[in-house]
Amino acid sequence: MDKTKLAAPGSVPRHVAIIMDGNNRWAKKRLLPGVAGHKAGVDAVRAVIEVCAEAKVEVLTLFAFSSENWQRPAEEVGALMELFFTALRRETKRLNENGISLRIIGDRSRFHPELQAAIREAEQRTAENSRFVLQIAANYGGQWDIAQAAQRLAREVQAGHLRPEDITPELLQTCLATGDLPLPDLCIRTGGEHRISNFLLWQLAYAELYFSDLFWPDFKHDAMRTALADFASRQRRFGKTSEQVEAGARA
Repeated sequence: MDKTKLAAPGSVPRHVAIIMDGNNRWAKKRLLPGVAGHKAGVDAVRAVIEVCAEAKVEVLTLFAFSSENWQRPAEEVGALMELFFTALRRETKRLNENGISLRIIGDRSRFHPELQAAIREAEQRTAENSRFVLQIAANYGGQWDIAQAAQRLAREVQAGHLRPEDITPELLQTCLATGDLPLPDLCIRTGGEHRISNFLLWQLAYAELYFSDLFWPDFKHDAMRTALADFASRQRRFGKTSEQVEAGARA
């Protein structure tokens, strides 16, 4: 089987989530500063968007900056924020031309007001696009996401609009940052690490996990097509037996 070919229609994930890891190691291997790896990673973002749009994936969520990344050296964090700001300004036009809607999820309060304004502007300019949703997780953490959903529901209970026994997994899910979108079907992590690092903790409960040894700047078109083909080869059971899944497919 040639895994560089796109997966067959019907076996394509609706929502792909990616932990873009390995930028610093990519740069270090080339004796470059860490920010050079992040800049090189922008080309990989473009490549993955192109493949996902081509395959008719509906949502792509990219883990760009975690709530724990503030602990990195101040120089690197500053460079990342500048890169984020520049990319927003530069890429919004390209997204619009390709019918892509941009969303940013995470706690924006720690960002500089100018960056917060750029985020709002980019989201507003692309809000009417319907071909594809690109979701960037920035200052995001899965634990933060679940906590803010719980706080939102607690306020509803406090106001008398909701009873504690009305809170179900389905209701809590609607209060997550991704609540109006399909859950991720496939989570990819590059860079050789095998963990999800506080990314979409609730949402990934039944996602297929795919790990690549490639550093993120090297994860381009063929690598993304290989990941989609691998997903298409898997049987998703959601707690059922293989026999039940196969019988349902024949029905």
